[in-house]
Amino acid sequence: MDKSRALKLLQDSRERIDSIDEEILSLISKRTALSRDIIKAKIFLDMDIHDPKREENIQKKAKNIARKNNIDEEGLRQIMKILTDLNKKEQEEILRRKNNGKY
Repeated sequence: MDKSRALKLLQDSRERIDSIDEEILSLISKRTALSRDIIKAKIFLDMDIHDPKREENIQKKAKNIARKNNIDEEGLRQIMKILTDLNKKEQEEILRRKNNGKY
């Protein structure tokens, strides 16, 4: 590989990463939006926002995916923790607005 090919490979790879990042962010937005449906169901079912069993299942699934795809398990665990925390925070905000009559 020469310098120009290496630069081209770097540029192309970064462009692909940028595109993938946009897809990931779009999926995170869709995932977070589902919090509205989840909190409605939890309110009706008189369930707490925090569901340790569900979070444990998410972490187990992430661990299996990480192993299957040779991805760092701890890194993926942290990502999934951030995503579940984001959803819980959104649910808490929706519940707060509901309790304040702004939902």
